[in-house]
Amino acid sequence: MITVAALYVDPRGPYPSMPGVECWDEQRDARLYAGPHPVVAHPPCGPWGAFKWRCYLQPADLGPLAVEQVRRWGGVLEHPKASGLWPHCALPKPGELPDVAGGRCIEVNQVDWGHACAKPTWLYLVGCHPERYPRTAPGKPTHGIWYGSFERAGRAGPHLRGASKEIRRRTPPPFAEFLVALARRCRGNNGEI
Repeated sequence: MITVAALYVDPRGPYPSMPGVECWDEQRDARLYAGPHPVVAHPPCGPWGAFKWRCYLQPADLGPLAVEQVRRWGGVLEHPKASGLWPHCALPKPGELPDVAGGRCIEVNQVDWGHACAKPTWLYLVGCHPERYPRTAPGKPTHGIWYGSFERAGRAGPHLRGASKEIRRRTPPPFAEFLVALARRCRGNNGEI
């Protein structure tokens, strides 16, 4: 079994219990990861999202660093759809040609792996072919992600409840397993970018 390094992960999340996964959280300091295994990177989303002006506790420099680590060692980086990290690091959007590191992007919805919300997500992959990733059955959200009025909430569907911060940030275990399986198929650039 190929070992995978899970970077910038929550120590209470699904990765610590997965066989063949080395976890690099805040305490272990994922910034220090120096290979040689392919990675699954979950850098903080707050500094790169639509509400970045409200985010002052998460360091923005971890996003570009995670991109460098994925480019160097191969693997996958997960971030919300339309993350500001994409233009900042010149990452390809879904359907675009690969970037200078051979990286590609696909869009998935985490609800397909059991998340309570649709949660559209972009995956930046280096060292594997995204068109070969295993498909899953579409899921149906029970919660919506929104901030502010019920008027805006209605756009997500009147039957959906608002998701708490904990629900929004949670990685479903089947999605973590999917990301690790993708990373195991990836090969890096032998430490060179």
